[in-house]
Amino acid sequence: MITIVAETGSTNADLLAALAKGERPAEGDWLVTDRQSAGRGRQGRAWFDGAGNFMGSTVVYAGASDPPLHTVALIAGLALHTVIARLLDGAGDPRLKWPNDLMIGRAKLAGILLERAADAVVVGIGVNLACAPQIAGRETAALVSFGPIVYRDVFAGQLAAAFAGELDRWRREGLAPTIARWCAAAHPPGTPLLVGEPGEAPLTGEFYGLGPDGALIITLLGGTRQTIHAGEVRLGPQT
Repeated sequence: MITIVAETGSTNADLLAALAKGERPAEGDWLVTDRQSAGRGRQGRAWFDGAGNFMGSTVVYAGASDPPLHTVALIAGLALHTVIARLLDGAGDPRLKWPNDLMIGRAKLAGILLERAADAVVVGIGVNLACAPQIAGRETAALVSFGPIVYRDVFAGQLAAAFAGELDRWRREGLAPTIARWCAAAHPPGTPLLVGEPGEAPLTGEFYGLGPDGALIITLLGGTRQTIHAGEVRLGPQT
């Protein structure tokens, strides 16, 4: 079921509040809004809520035999990639960037935000379908710039179906196949990356892949490899 509201502060916050009150929103249900007055991304950044874009959230509950709950970010990325690649039909080359972005070229098209609540994780997704924000120092893109005109409600249904499919595979097949498929949809090995929070001197390396727990592995200058469990990751300068 997809519930659509005209405006709310944040779809993630609404589902987190429901969980805090003891409610159990059903897996597979989505809360989608036309406008968000307090949408947010990683590190509490405001999320652009342009008209016609997708802003929605769902809940996943931890099962006894499930992979670690934080790796739901990987299946959210795969669902996004599947739907966007189908809509672009060769007009663009969407790529996943660890931990939570979908890119076209060097521009961000979509983002994912996971927020944990006891045995549940709320998955928030924002996609620039109709328009993209202008952000100093960052490239952004909207799907419409590559040809497809996609109605938000149609996209919501496609994403919900793709996410449900990925969730089922994650539970049935385990984490290793999910990681392999995620890497196939990501930037190729050797892609330059910068790792570090804004204001910090970034760690420079190249994308190597993901570890067995879903952490990022980069190759440093000299060939040593380093595992990154959290942090800001940007595409590095092209050579």
